[in-house]
Amino acid sequence: MAQINSHQIESMINTEIKQIAPGEFAVLGELVFKEVVGLLNDSKRLFDGKSNLFFSLQGVDKTDSAGLALLVEWTRMANKKNQNIYFSDIPKQLLDIARVSGLDDLLPIT
Repeated sequence: MAQINSHQIESMINTEIKQIAPGEFAVLGELVFKEVVGLLNDSKRLFDGKSNLFFSLQGVDKTDSAGLALLVEWTRMANKKNQNIYFSDIPKQLLDIARVSGLDDLLPIT
C-alpha cells in the first residue's frame, strides 16, 4: 500500500486527507472547485490496487458539485485498479447534489 508522508496529504490550505489506519482516511475541509483538483492529484498514489479504501467525510465543512465529481473520480480510479472503495459520513449537501444528478446509486456509501 502507498505510504503517506507524515500520515497526511495536504491539498490547498483548506482541504486535507489524513490517514487514520492503513486504507482508512478522513477527508477534512472543503470539497469545492478550488480544492478538489489539487486533492485529486495528491490522492492518486492511494489507488495502487493493493488494498480497500475507506474515506470518512465527517470533517468536510463545505462542498459543491466538484466534491461529487471527486468522489465519482475516486470510485472510477478504484474500479480501474480493482480496489474496493467506500465513503461514509457524506454531508447532506453532497448527497442532495448526488440525488439531483442521478449519481447517488453509483457511489459506494456505507
